[in-house]
Amino acid sequence: MSLPPVVIPLGAMRFNSDSQKLEYFNGQIWLQIHTFSPNLDGGARGVFSGGHTPTRVNTIDYITIPTAGNAIDFGDITVARSASGSVGSRTRGLQAGGSEPGNSDVIDYWTFSSTGNAVDFGNLVGAVHWNQPTSSATRGVWAQGNNPGNSNIIQYVTMASSGNAVDFGDMSYGASVTANSSNQSPTRGFFGGGTPTTTNVIEYITTATLGNSQDFGDSTTHVAREARGSSSTRALLIGGTRAEPSSATIIDYFTMSSLGNAVQFGDASASIKNSAGCSDSIRVAFAFGEAPSNVDTIEYVNISTGGDAVDFGNLSVARNHLAGCSNGHGGLG
Repeated sequence: MSLPPVVIPLGAMRFNSDSQKLEYFNGQIWLQIHTFSPNLDGGARGVFSGGHTPTRVNTIDYITIPTAGNAIDFGDITVARSASGSVGSRTRGLQAGGSEPGNSDVIDYWTFSSTGNAVDFGNLVGAVHWNQPTSSATRGVWAQGNNPGNSNIIQYVTMASSGNAVDFGDMSYGASVTANSSNQSPTRGFFGGGTPTTTNVIEYITTATLGNSQDFGDSTTHVAREARGSSSTRALLIGGTRAEPSSATIIDYFTMSSLGNAVQFGDASASIKNSAGCSDSIRVAFAFGEAPSNVDTIEYVNISTGGDAVDFGNLSVARNHLAGCSNGHGGLG
């Protein structure tokens, strides 16, 4: 008497003693489970890309956020440009828009775990510079920008794939000269500030849905061109133009899970603008940009405590209007 055939349930797992690999059953065949464990040399990577020296550059350099030290060359973006907005997932960084010097709709991407040049991802809905970014673990989102036809648009991409951006919704106001780095929690993305008339508005979106941004609160002063970064709970606004054309040392923070106004956190060591930040769950590291001329200084703060910034290291190239992102920011959960 023969035994009945064994029915293998979908998703069953086994260890293959011949290949020494873990496998799962997809309903038809056994497939090997691949794991991804990138070598990030001690922690989350922050990337600074593009900018003015004052000529536009295609430079990408990176830091390891939990440590201090100078930035290291990573590669090049596809087109030299400044005033772009960058976003990041755990695996990819994306830079979108900018000035070439004309407005750009280019979206580039790179893989954080390796070094090398960026490659083409797709295009924005419209060509802009001075757009402001935010991201979750899956979506990269850009709002506003310096283009009369796109000054309040919000658009997004799915970062794991390649393709053009599509419409997300609208901001309640149109602005340019905003920020080239980002604030986000695992569920919310944040925009605010900007010129030509500086404003203290902070708005938010629910990143997993589509729709217009909503009012969150206000920063302590009107602000634009500041550095940004966040853990999963707190968002920081660092320096920036608080009254054209001057810059400031002020660091603000707000708690992203609630609604309300920002309060002062501390100060950078100098007045800065046209700068960029990147973050992990502990730190925001930020490149100065202009203070008031181009400098290569990078400083950092610990997000969970208030206080003034301290020295981190230096960029590979002193520049302003650079973009910043990481694979460890608060939007990744």
